Amino acid sequence: MAKMKMPKLPSGVFAGGEFEGRQHSPLDRILGEFDRTLRTLAAPALGTRSNPARGLPEADLDDATRQHTARLMRINHTGEICAQALYQGQSLTARIPANREALRCASAEEVDHLAWCEGRIHELGGRTSYLNPLWYAGSLALGVAAGLAGDRWNLAFLKETERQVERHLAGHLAQIPEADQRTRAIVEQMKVDEAGHAELAQSLGAAEFPPPIKWAMRLSSKLMTRSVYWV
Repeated sequence: MAKMKMPKLPSGVFAGGEFEGRQHSPLDRILGEFDRTLRTLAAPALGTRSNPARGLPEADLDDATRQHTARLMRINHTGEICAQALYQGQSLTARIPANREALRCASAEEVDHLAWCEGRIHELGGRTSYLNPLWYAGSLALGVAAGLAGDRWNLAFLKETERQVERHLAGHLAQIPEADQRTRAIVEQMKVDEAGHAELAQSLGAAEFPPPIKWAMRLSSKLMTRSVYWV
């Protein structure tokens, strides 16, 4: 299982946009989180790592395949929007500082995924989902609830989410043509990173969800993917 690399951030800056050595008032935190929400939903994502597709040739895809692949990447993009909201909610309510910082670092790595998916969607002639604000709000609420349940369950939610995303990405790889090296490179790197996030949660003491909760999470994921594919 691949280990997660903590993303490199500008000197003195934490992944959540907070600065070392500075005390924040509740209003500072509220404004910071509001700014983070706006940047996630309305601004182009800015990753810190090189795009895995960089330097790879563009495939000669027929229109139907190109459209299908763009929609798959739209699903992945919305998934990353949800990840930002989940991590935001979880880090806000995590009790243990080390866990909170790990969540913020994982969130920063997911920004790379957001940027890569967004770029590839545009290359394929597609668009992002109109439902992103709705899924962001729901995911933020789930993240807050997971954090309030306690850190072991907070980490359990992270672990199970990333495991399901890893399987979801494997399913996409089975549908993306071998010739489409650019899309495959992005999805493959995302899959490696998600596995690393799950491993990180496990190493920090994540609990194990009972089967009914896992089933409910899979059902929610299916609802998201089917709606976002078309909208």
